[in-house]
Amino acid sequence: MTATTDGSTGAVGPRAPSGNGTTDTTVSAPGGDPIRVAAERAAARSVEHLLGRQDAQGWWKGDLATNVTMDAEDLLLRQFLGILDTRTARDAALFIRGEQRADGTWATFHGGPSDLSATIEAYVALRLAGDGPDDPHMARAAQWVREHGGTAGSRVFTRIWLALFGWWRWDDLPELPPELLFLPKWFPLNIYDFGCWARQTIVPLTIVSAKRPVRPAPFALDELAAAPAPAARRARPAPVTSWDGVFQRLDKALHVYHRFALRRLRASAMNAAARWIIERQENDGCWGGIQPPAVYSVIALHLLGYDLDHPVMRAGLESLDRFAVRREDGARMIEACQSPVWDTCLATIALADAGLSPDHPALVKAADWMLGEQIVRPGDWAVRRPGLTPGGWAFEFHNDNYPDIDDTAEVILALRRVAHPDTARLHAAIERGVGWNLGMQSRNGAWGAFDADNTSPFPNRLPFCDFGEVIDPPSADVTAHVVEMLAYEGKAHHPGTRRGVEWLLAEQETFGGWFGRWGVNYVYGTGSVVPALTAAGLPPSHPAIRRAVSWLESVQNEDGGWGEDLRSYRDEQWIGHGATTASQTAWALLALLAAGERESRAVERGVAWLAGTQREDGSWDEPYFTGTGFPWDFSINYHLYRQVFPLTALGRYVHGEPKALTALAGTRKGS
Repeated sequence: MTATTDGSTGAVGPRAPSGNGTTDTTVSAPGGDPIRVAAERAAARSVEHLLGRQDAQGWWKGDLATNVTMDAEDLLLRQFLGILDTRTARDAALFIRGEQRADGTWATFHGGPSDLSATIEAYVALRLAGDGPDDPHMARAAQWVREHGGTAGSRVFTRIWLALFGWWRWDDLPELPPELLFLPKWFPLNIYDFGCWARQTIVPLTIVSAKRPVRPAPFALDELAAAPAPAARRARPAPVTSWDGVFQRLDKALHVYHRFALRRLRASAMNAAARWIIERQENDGCWGGIQPPAVYSVIALHLLGYDLDHPVMRAGLESLDRFAVRREDGARMIEACQSPVWDTCLATIALADAGLSPDHPALVKAADWMLGEQIVRPGDWAVRRPGLTPGGWAFEFHNDNYPDIDDTAEVILALRRVAHPDTARLHAAIERGVGWNLGMQSRNGAWGAFDADNTSPFPNRLPFCDFGEVIDPPSADVTAHVVEMLAYEGKAHHPGTRRGVEWLLAEQETFGGWFGRWGVNYVYGTGSVVPALTAAGLPPSHPAIRRAVSWLESVQNEDGGWGEDLRSYRDEQWIGHGATTASQTAWALLALLAAGERESRAVERGVAWLAGTQREDGSWDEPYFTGTGFPWDFSINYHLYRQVFPLTALGRYVHGEPKALTALAGTRKGS
């Protein structure tokens, strides 16, 4: 929506529903301020709901939903390895069919546009599960695919899967030679120029690209081929004077090299890639705690002769089984990743800010589990920071190679809210984490997610890299979380913190918001940055804070909440606009509360929306995707976001900003 009830307006954008089908969220309660009473009741119900979801070991984990390509590729992997069983295919197909839209297509996020690659992969998976091409739902999908470019219009990853079964020619795919591993760390396009998620995927795919395997196709896919485009309409190479032209011609040269590569050099490169992969396998058998690198690592090692009973392969396949979530109807959904550390620290912050005692057993148990998850050995991040003492936290259960800066900052903020009985252990872990985060600051004063100074302009230009962001530059949301943590650690005046604040101020958009890299989008970025800036000492009257407040007020939906559609990453008209969601409403409220707007009409309406849309069990519904893996290209619905962020916002509305942390920071001004 584009206007508040007082008539103020923001940028004009597409009109969207007012969230969850609820239009009347007026709250009234006997006695006292009705909004405050409603907030207290909603917070109390939410606390009970969240406490009931804690695991006995102390952690929380909500489902992490993405799109059906995860499920399709899981079936394709099993078909490729010869281990696809009837039950797995049936249960996966039940989920995939349930995500199909009336026109026969699949999208990559709830309410989003039809996606060609997702539709192709889902269609192939259903064929593997036994659905016939003449079935009405399949015929609709195939017709849509043909009308929108056919398999030739799909992304590189989709065509790689098709090539594995002879449905696409390897010669018509971008080349990715394993000799890439021999490039020195200072040379452009070495593997450490890629973000960690891309690096972990590309290394095994260099083996696949070199081997070019083809398994017998279980059926033909002629029904997905579009008519060839006339020669005059076929894409022409970019000018040789442009970067795109340079990389297109480099790819052609690499195709020639593939035919004449020295056998010993290629074998040595593939062996080096295999060693790199095996050295990075986690204790649970996975790679990087995420599904795509695990899938391609299993394929690559299998192509090099590792049989399925080999310990590395057996552990890898078992880890992939743990990404499966079985629903009550029997459907089998594949998570791209699992988020227990992230969910646990956010849940701890939410419960503490809602008034739970710092020594409550649930918080102590959560802190104890988080302390046990700290990573105290080097990982790939040490390539850029070789002398830095380890001390970060990862996102997943097992991912010691890739702790991330965002989790580390939020874990520290969570631990500071808990009265853990072993204070020496707590303080030592926090001190180590703070030191690691400071050491991971990039040269420009900001922070990326996994690496420092991962800003090379070249990886994204490779023809192979059409699947989303492949580098890890600093972002406003991660930088904000680190700045907030450092401020609460008494380091508001530390040179690193001040450089982070200066970078954030320079990154503010002219309309008042900040870009959200890991959450959708400007509402997330702004909801992260404003609390960080005020924690670091900026007064609510600061012009940057006032611009942010004005923008948030201007994009508040008519129902009192906030929402921003993923299309805002592609279309400026969607910035700040979309169906109201619980998590995005909470992010806006966190910014407004930090800016001193507790008594404002905007805050009251936002709190009323949260209280009025809460379910009886204390939870909120949120079908919309508000998280991102790659902005636009890979979207995430974190099922716990709809619980932890509203509770945090309600808690701060009722109890104010986290006083214990403020007091703590005040005692450490000299740090």
